[in-house]
Parts: sequence; structure tokens; C-alpha cells
Amino acid sequence: MHMAAIMVAFFGVVIAVNVLMARLATSTFGGVVVENSYVASQHFNTWLDEAKAEKALGWKALVERTGSDRVEVRLRDAAGRALGGVKLSAVAEHPLGLRADETLAFRESAPGVYEAPLPAGRWRLRLAARAQGREWRTVGDVQ
Repeated sequence: MHMAAIMVAFFGVVIAVNVLMARLATSTFGGVVVENSYVASQHFNTWLDEAKAEKALGWKALVERTGSDRVEVRLRDAAGRALGGVKLSAVAEHPLGLRADETLAFRESAPGVYEAPLPAGRWRLRLAARAQGREWRTVGDVQ
């Protein structure tokens, strides 16, 4: 009888932990990357061509938090010079999806330095820069 109780308790704990982990996994990520994978596949080669063109520009972005509620992005060209006069936009996504996405409106505070308000916390920024008739995108993390 004693051994039976130990076995029931052991498997009860294993099952309870598995159920808990499964619930946590499904509640934090729904598993949807694109709504329709077939439609997305039709654009794949276009996305590759755009990525090659963006990489050829050689632009770089340094993303930093400058205060508890601000973010700063420093843009540089392939030669390391500041990229001024850029129309910079971003969507801030919470990594675990616990907060709603934030659309950021940047203003240029110095040549190549762009600032925007951003609530405290950890965010992933999907940046889009337009300048000189070109478009460049990147992703940066900020804490």
C-alpha cells in the first residue's frame, strides 16, 4: 500500500507539472508567424532582394535607452558618418506580447541622432529608415 501511494504521488506531480508547462507555453505564444504561409511564400524572393539591397547600403543603427521613458537611435552610413535628414519610424513590440505594440515617432535631436518616447521595460524595435531615395530596415532591442 505504501509503494502504491508513492507511485500515485510521483505520477501525479509529473502530470501536474506537464499540464502547467503546456498551459504556460500556449498562453505566451500562439504559434502564428504569418497568417497565410502560402501567400507569404509568394513574396519570399522579393523580400530576399530587398534584404540584399539594404545590406549593400551598409547602414548601421545603435539603439539605446537615454532615460526611463526615452529611446535614442544613432544612424551611421557605411563610412561611419552620421545619417542626417532620415525619416525614421519604428514599431516597439514587447518580446512576450504582454503589452500592446507602440508606434514611435522619432525626431532628430542632432545629426544622425533620433529620439522618441518609449515606456520603461524591454522592447524590440522594428526600425524603418528612409533617406536619399532608399529604404532600410533593422531590428534592435532596448531595455
